[in-house]
Amino acid sequence: MSFELEQDLRHRQAAGLYRRRKMLETPQQPEVVIDGKQYLAFCSNDYLGLANHPEIIASFQQATNDYGLGGGASHLVIGHSRAHHQLEDELAEFTGRDRALLFSNGYMANLGAITALVGKQDAVFEDRLNHASLLDAGQLSGARFQRYLHNDVENLELRLKKTDARRKLIVTDGVFSMDGDVAPIDQLADIAQQHQAWLMVDDAHGFGFLGETGGGVAQTFGLSQEQLPVLMGTLGKGFGTYGAFVAGSDALIETLIQFARSYIYTTSMPPAVAEATRTSLKIVQKESWRREHLQDLIRYFRKGCEQLGFPLMDSQTPIQPLLVGCEKRAMEISNKLAQQNILVTAIRPPTVPKGSSRLRITFSATHTRQHVDDLLSALEKVMSKALHRPCVNDISPEELSNSGVTTG
Repeated sequence: MSFELEQDLRHRQAAGLYRRRKMLETPQQPEVVIDGKQYLAFCSNDYLGLANHPEIIASFQQATNDYGLGGGASHLVIGHSRAHHQLEDELAEFTGRDRALLFSNGYMANLGAITALVGKQDAVFEDRLNHASLLDAGQLSGARFQRYLHNDVENLELRLKKTDARRKLIVTDGVFSMDGDVAPIDQLADIAQQHQAWLMVDDAHGFGFLGETGGGVAQTFGLSQEQLPVLMGTLGKGFGTYGAFVAGSDALIETLIQFARSYIYTTSMPPAVAEATRTSLKIVQKESWRREHLQDLIRYFRKGCEQLGFPLMDSQTPIQPLLVGCEKRAMEISNKLAQQNILVTAIRPPTVPKGSSRLRITFSATHTRQHVDDLLSALEKVMSKALHRPCVNDISPEELSNSGVTTG
């Protein structure tokens, strides 16, 4: 057994697809210590810079005195605290939905919602670039599973016209996590209504940043609960804490409570995390300067990349992918940036399609223009040489493993 597994691992390493964990020794912030070395980091999803916010930390600490630490049981046994319930009510109000339901994380929320809503008599239609948790949930649901072309409403409509399924569920990311672009949610909502389908949006990367008060794509496009009946969001990105939720009608939430196995059969998140998230939610809505500052950083960075001739993908969100193509070249660039104390993750297959490896650069409201200048300077030193060479597929596994901080 071990020999066969080791062979598979060697093949993965030789293909430039091997992944290693990094040991973070500081809070999430622009300047971090990884494995004893200091870096300027551009790879966190802490978009609003709330993961280390003193008010949120104080709320967590106080709540541990009130509730203890662990959830202790599932929500349906004795793990549903007042803090959980209050957060659900506040998330429902925030999203303009009847109710919201907390899940332990985004993967479990997507898995629970999709498998509870559709089965063998039904059909699920997903964007090709959806998050892995959505794709996995669609396949595990037992429904007829189809992937339409990325953000292609016409391709989706052709598929909808051909189905005779009992229920039709359209599923998309709100902001695509590796490309940073926004789905045409308004058009998808129209198509869903025309074909008597349900629309589900995973807005994990939109909540907090998009919308006047951080309400994500639903707020940006002004979509009601009827137009967008299944809205999912995570709390570990823009909100800076942990967990996820699904928001929608009373009937939807009751259905998930009764049938979503990833909700029913797991311990609730620590109540103190829920209480901390209540504080985070207030800050998200109140401190609009965080979104405004992020937008300024994004414009500033994109202008700098344009002047340097770097191939940025089309994104106006904190996710700014710099397309490289070759898997090992992406790794090489990431490692050379790390040698300059700049931490940027190289994203490779299977996370993205083969030949589209990239540097996934992400910004936080705690970054400054000086941080962006430092990043641009480092990129200029590394990219100008790397992008004009053939793909570095001849780099040996030993060279890769000895080249410093190895990334995603």
